[in-house]
Amino acid sequence: MKKSGIVLLVITAVVVGLWSLSNYAEAQMPSEVVNEGGEKIEWISIEEAMERHKEEPRYWIIDIYTDWCGWCKRMDATTFHDPHVVSEINKNFYAIKFDAEAKRDITVGERTFKFVPEGRRGYHELAAQLMNGKMSYPSIAYMSDEGNLIQTIPGFKSAQDIHPILRYFGSGAYKTTDWQSFQTAYASPYSE
Repeated sequence: MKKSGIVLLVITAVVVGLWSLSNYAEAQMPSEVVNEGGEKIEWISIEEAMERHKEEPRYWIIDIYTDWCGWCKRMDATTFHDPHVVSEINKNFYAIKFDAEAKRDITVGERTFKFVPEGRRGYHELAAQLMNGKMSYPSIAYMSDEGNLIQTIPGFKSAQDIHPILRYFGSGAYKTTDWQSFQTAYASPYSE
């Protein structure tokens, strides 16, 4: 009886593991994520955002991810697919996907950020700077229309969780209103 219970537990664990892997494998790549209305987030590179920013200053949202991060893929497949999130990002932000383990150099202003090999994977110096050395994926960095880092928020966020944050930073409300007051006045587009 004990042995069959252990076998059943092992089989269940294997099935759940395979199911989880298949769900992650089916997650769409960021450029392919389109909401039901056909609108999609226009993900651009940091370099392209810097060029566009010269002509039209906007807020930036930087999705800091890794290829192996399951929660990052989950955000791509769900949160960044939500029509309210897509609309909010496209209206107010330059949207940037940034692989925290990217190997290419990125120059911002006078500084060139590089990949740092460490352990089995390594990290990119720009990711470390944006996350203040706390490497957690996914993390979303919000930057002002003046090009300054406002805040980096780690962890998976559902559409309902990220929407008020997008509105808070993207509308500039963070400059005059504290988060608690903003949350009290925030009107969610999601039915409860």
